[in-house]
Amino acid sequence: MSLDAPARNALLERYRTGPALLRQAWLEVPAEARTWRPGEGRWSAQEVVVHCADSETTAAIRIRLLLAEPDPLIIGYDENVWARRFDYHAADPELALRLVEAVRAHTHATLAGLPEAAWGRMGRHTQSGAYGTDDWLRNYAEHLELHAAQIRRNLDAWEAKDGR
Repeated sequence: MSLDAPARNALLERYRTGPALLRQAWLEVPAEARTWRPGEGRWSAQEVVVHCADSETTAAIRIRLLLAEPDPLIIGYDENVWARRFDYHAADPELALRLVEAVRAHTHATLAGLPEAAWGRMGRHTQSGAYGTDDWLRNYAEHLELHAAQIRRNLDAWEAKDGR
């Protein structure tokens, strides 16, 4: 279902404010809890933050491909492989947060200035099939919100484990 202008603008606003939500959630986590994992195969708060940086840089390319290229192919990736391969615990979380903020600001400025006719373009995603600009916006408008909530759940679990 195609987005109308008011729905698109609401999603663009959520997209714009996502980095502040992520940073705030990160700042709530004590230093000693930032690399703690809530279970086997689950990510720490730091891994979540670094994942967001990788995801945002990928997302910025994806929307540009959708907007500018004919029949673009959007390549999927395994985020768990990336977390291990790039050792997210060794990464600088502050640098990751700044990258998220900069990429989002730049991409939001690009998207906010687009004419209505630019929206509705389609491509193909290697994992999910047909994929367009509206799909992209729905996904990424909520992406950082979901991860900020994940960080808070990690913090709750960390606090509960020792009865803090």
